[in-house]
Amino acid sequence: MCSTTFASLGRAQATALGFSDLPLAVIPHPFGSRSRAEIRELAGDCVADLAKLLCEPVEARRGGDAVGSVAPPRAVLISVADDPDAINHLVRERNWGDGLPVVPPTEARVARMLNHSVRGRHDVVAAIAPGFGVATVEGIAINAVLAGCDPAYLPVLIAATEAMAEPQFNLQVIQTTTHPVAVMLMLNGPVVQRLQVNCGTNCFGPGSWANATLGRALRLIQQNIGGALPGKIDQATQGQPGKYTFCFAENETANPWQPLQVERGYAPDTSTVTVVGASGTSNMITHARDAHDLLRVIAGTMRVPATLEYIYGGEPWIVLAPEHAAVLKNDGLEKSDVKHRLWELSKLPASSLALKDLARAQNGRSAELGDIGSATDLPISVCADDITIVVAGGPGTHSVYVPVFGTSRSVTRAIAL
Repeated sequence: MCSTTFASLGRAQATALGFSDLPLAVIPHPFGSRSRAEIRELAGDCVADLAKLLCEPVEARRGGDAVGSVAPPRAVLISVADDPDAINHLVRERNWGDGLPVVPPTEARVARMLNHSVRGRHDVVAAIAPGFGVATVEGIAINAVLAGCDPAYLPVLIAATEAMAEPQFNLQVIQTTTHPVAVMLMLNGPVVQRLQVNCGTNCFGPGSWANATLGRALRLIQQNIGGALPGKIDQATQGQPGKYTFCFAENETANPWQPLQVERGYAPDTSTVTVVGASGTSNMITHARDAHDLLRVIAGTMRVPATLEYIYGGEPWIVLAPEHAAVLKNDGLEKSDVKHRLWELSKLPASSLALKDLARAQNGRSAELGDIGSATDLPISVCADDITIVVAGGPGTHSVYVPVFGTSRSVTRAIAL
């Protein structure tokens, strides 16, 4: 059962699950602007459709193979003229790209990429929602070449693909929602220097080959293996530039506390990649030189009523500039202190939410918070530890707030270099 806008998604999901001919009950979109009488009429029609569809034999509708019941896909060679225009025309025609020119994934380039993995060419890494395409090492390598990655980047993408397929990351929703969420990558450990991933000045911006191509490759994996074609399966209302590429590294040398991978149980010399369902970035410029003053204005930036954090209890990220991190450390605060203070200071009166959004919060967080009324102070996350603090960037008093898609939780994985 789906709305007209999501009918293509419903068909793709049914096919991926082995029911290519499954009938869909389709409801006219949108719902939010309709009257209760119109909604009641639509619901009546939908019930009639569902009753009819439920009475049909399931066996008669099944077609194809279910997820995991077929052999992993293998690449097929395609002949095309050795001409950039012809190659990019083919990529556009088959929806393999992101709107930018690509590097042709020739046999030789893919083979060089595969030499940098400890895993076999046809090893299965994960099934990628929403189409549940099987991501093999070879498939990841092909998309890495398309994006312009150096061969040494392949282990990062294998670990990132594993991470975003974890249930708590909720890739199914991230790939199909109208929300602008993009998958953000952050690297930690020796791999940062080894691959020259930018963790300093302009680390979210252009200029670093590793940052640009790693983020781009993971997006192509989501699209070409997971099936999230923009406008068909990817239903983002506006989207965001981070859906082209979104990758950086933590500035561990400028971090006065433990880096993220150590905080999450890995050794300092372990290289890791973390995937985050990032809704965007919000610049926070402040020359505050007092810890309380600094945290007060950061928390004020986090208090945005029109986000999912307060409705579901999120996992907000704060990317502190080294100068701001030094202010907090010099005032004697550890990372856990910063989290607890931000958690308290960022509470938002429930009355700030739109009435329908307040109803969603009441439905989604009553088990956690009890009765929620207009006077209730809503915490941005379930607990203070759900706020993630990392340090990145260069000189300057700019930190960044990264709101995270409400039902997604970041995942960290070790990189097998």
